[in-house]
Amino acid sequence: MFNTFLRENKVVAALLAVLRVYLGYAWFTAGLGKIQSGAFDASGFIQGAIANPVKGPDGGVVYAWYVDFLQSVALPNIDLFNVLVPWGELLVGLGLMLGCLTTAAMFFGLVMNFAFFFAGTVSHNPTDILFGFILLAAGANAGKYGLDHYVLPYINKAIFKKVQTQN
Repeated sequence: MFNTFLRENKVVAALLAVLRVYLGYAWFTAGLGKIQSGAFDASGFIQGAIANPVKGPDGGVVYAWYVDFLQSVALPNIDLFNVLVPWGELLVGLGLMLGCLTTAAMFFGLVMNFAFFFAGTVSHNPTDILFGFILLAAGANAGKYGLDHYVLPYINKAIFKKVQTQN
């Protein structure tokens, strides 16, 4: 019942648009600032997350698999991550502000939020994750008053046409 309300109500779509633009602006400005400065380097952050991982009450590392990922994948490929992080933030923000591929943008925004969380950074991530899951659960209704209104029918038509020709 609530899910139907969240996914189909026009008033909710308008409220989701406000929420979407708010989150999008935060993501966009974070990414743009990093790109414009030209000096973004995640290596210090990643080294700090490796050296000081999130620990549980027993003193054990909570996300050991994530620390392994940072050590074996992220740090050796830091040049790639130095591009992916700011451009990812910028594109997530742009997608959310414009309401274009909203659910995809929010999914990748949540992936980044959780990556920061696993590294031990709390900041505004819990709020962003809460709002992000609301937008993700709303599906296409979150982008109803945005470019998704025009883009999604085109994508659905193209996919439906492809499925029909395969059968």
